[in-house]
Amino acid sequence: MNKNIKIGDKLQIHCYKHNGKLHQLCDEAIVLYNDDEKIIVANNRAKLTESDGRSYHAKEPAILFFYKKHWFNIIGQLKQYGLFYYCNIATPYIIDGNIIKYIDYDLDLRVFPDGSFKILDYNEYNYHKKIMHYSKEIQMIIKNELSNLIQMKKNNDGPFENGVVQKYYDKYKNIENN
Repeated sequence: MNKNIKIGDKLQIHCYKHNGKLHQLCDEAIVLYNDDEKIIVANNRAKLTESDGRSYHAKEPAILFFYKKHWFNIIGQLKQYGLFYYCNIATPYIIDGNIIKYIDYDLDLRVFPDGSFKILDYNEYNYHKKIMHYSKEIQMIIKNELSNLIQMKKNNDGPFENGVVQKYYDKYKNIENN
């Protein structure tokens, strides 16, 4: 846990690719929770900037769960049509100053409000695995962590537990209003 980070602090999020290139950055992440295992942050209609310089605003509030010991992060998206999750297979996060940093490994898990889910971006993963030379060890970690993430979803654990995202969204609104 970074002892200097407190509830209510504003951070940025930087996502990199395996080759070290910046892939995407998010301008705002308000800290809601921080301990030795995870940091939970939130934003609302955050500005996202892609590596090619294009930028846009997310359409909804999001609660983001980053882990120290898991190779994934989970974004709860509070959309007009229900709670969606976008889960990135990615390295455990690090904090560098006021920036959350991680390396994205392409594969994503999309979870829909009815509880169904779909694995996304196999083609991108297979392409990057070849051109960026993912080691056998990293490929095994990715495979295992994707299985762990799916099991977490099936068990409705962590962010997938009923009411968890809403609880943190309420906390976020409270911080923003004060």
